[in-house]
Amino acid sequence: MSSALKITLILPLLLSAGCHAAGTAPRKTLAPFASEQALSSYLQQLQARQAALQREQQKLQGATAQYMSAPPPAPMVAKAAPAASAEAAESVTNVQTAGVDEGGIVKLHGKHLVMLRRGKLFTVQVGGKALQPVASLDAFAPGSDLSGSWYDEMLFDGDTVVVIGYSYSRGGTEIGLFDIDGDGKLAYRATYHLRSNDYYSSRNYASRLIGSKLVFYSPLSLNLRRGDPFGGFPALRRWRPDAVPSDFKRIAPATRIYRTDEAPEMGAGLTLHTVTVCDLAQRDMRCEATAVMGPQGRVFYVSGESVFVWTTRRGSDSGVFRIPLDGTAPSALKVAGAPVDQFSFLESADGHLNVLLRAEGQGDAMWDGTRGRGDMALLRVPLASFSDGRDSAPASSYRPLPGGGGYGLQNRYVGAYLLYGNPGNPGRRKADQAWPRQPLYAVRWADGGSVQALSLPHGVERIEALGDDAVVIGAQGKDLHFSSIRLGAQAAVAMRYIRADAAQGESRSHGFFYKPQAASEGMIGLPILGGDERPGLNKSSASVLYLRNSGLQLTELGALAARPGQPPDDGCRASCVDWYGNARPLFLQGRVFALLGYELVEGALKEGQIREVRRISYAPIASTLR
Repeated sequence: MSSALKITLILPLLLSAGCHAAGTAPRKTLAPFASEQALSSYLQQLQARQAALQREQQKLQGATAQYMSAPPPAPMVAKAAPAASAEAAESVTNVQTAGVDEGGIVKLHGKHLVMLRRGKLFTVQVGGKALQPVASLDAFAPGSDLSGSWYDEMLFDGDTVVVIGYSYSRGGTEIGLFDIDGDGKLAYRATYHLRSNDYYSSRNYASRLIGSKLVFYSPLSLNLRRGDPFGGFPALRRWRPDAVPSDFKRIAPATRIYRTDEAPEMGAGLTLHTVTVCDLAQRDMRCEATAVMGPQGRVFYVSGESVFVWTTRRGSDSGVFRIPLDGTAPSALKVAGAPVDQFSFLESADGHLNVLLRAEGQGDAMWDGTRGRGDMALLRVPLASFSDGRDSAPASSYRPLPGGGGYGLQNRYVGAYLLYGNPGNPGRRKADQAWPRQPLYAVRWADGGSVQALSLPHGVERIEALGDDAVVIGAQGKDLHFSSIRLGAQAAVAMRYIRADAAQGESRSHGFFYKPQAASEGMIGLPILGGDERPGLNKSSASVLYLRNSGLQLTELGALAARPGQPPDDGCRASCVDWYGNARPLFLQGRVFALLGYELVEGALKEGQIREVRRISYAPIASTLR
């Protein structure tokens, strides 16, 4: 095991056997700042330390320059970089945790599908066997400045549509509220600005909905070298055409801001890891925030009751915060290593937190979730062992695992198993070489059983649940493989389906959907491209492929394809890149659809094959837009 994980394994066993007592309440919690004055004094001390460090660095640089006989090399330039209502019972989003909805690009409201695409909302009637565009509306506030604005995620609470976006010009998360009626008509209600840094992750989603509670995780970097650090604290304002910065109102007072005993890294960034909960039950949205101070690197996971935020320092030390959604005080543990992404976490029903770790990682901001390296381990700790941040997870809670955490590692908990593997590079080989085989590791996370390494003839690009079993999807050269995995007392490869000359058309978790139809029976949908293509931000998937699962035997049902040719000119004014994808398989009340860009294609199962029945375009026509 590499040094980063070894550090924790030699720590004293600070947690006693009493941690395994019944219940999940932490033994102790983090202490908040007692007052605004106490918080201000602490920040002033940090500012003074940062200023002193900066002066020492300048002196050192000046002294070094006097003795340099040659000019220094040119500096390197960084490259740019609760139960659902009956109406919403049929989900169209592939979520990680049941009951925790995730912001997506398509949702179901009664008899209407609602799509968020390229800065606009669209409704299409699908109830009563219909397939008819109904309405469209800008997904932003009328009269707002659209420069640097992106509208990415959508959620529903009753007849309220919530659109989540980010504005680089305004420097924060935007929350747009819209009304939708039973006829699919849309009306703008209000927009709120939540102060935050960029929340984008190529793997995670910024927003969740639990009942009527809208939940955000947002990082806020504090600038301690200049200016007023309070200018970066969690705050909310309601948008108006003449909005000014002073309209922001703090939503996290000092008594809801927490820190551990860890001193901040001087010279490194200090971040307020903020969880904001907004109540959508009232028309005038109200929000409260809880924030913990920590280093910049982060991965977050939302369970039904808490948000877990894993932070990493530039060295080997890490910390994991448990922030309850009911507003009670957070708790924490000192830990080591770094998770891959949110799928590395599981808050299990037996009162434990389980986390797959690599020795090194920088969090899941932007594309960082695909990076990371080093030896691997499974951390398993009782929730009751969380404390005030002074205690460390004991060495006995880390279970070494095989396999290096390479680029693009995929991981998922399915039933009693944790599955993980790497995409590899199976497309590269010499003419006389066989396709390289890739291991899929299967770990029984709760009982400490032996780790199995299942040999696959393809890479591991996606791991999804098929009820209590799993499917692993990945490429072998120009072909796309689907391997069904039986997860019983032992894990075993059941069978493999191969789609020749194909690749995944969507890499995000929401691109896949499995619709159970009976015990060990169901239908898979996945967007695909031709084998020579790879997913791209400006590409639409060629088609959505459908497979039948019957006792882990996978058979092709066919595909619903996009219309060839150039997409229509939609006069896009905001959010004109599909960062969250543009294709989804949809299963509604026994009907099968494919969302492909601006097309919605309906298919029907006839003689064991999916056949296209009809299609509509809901694209706006540029000539009709003002």
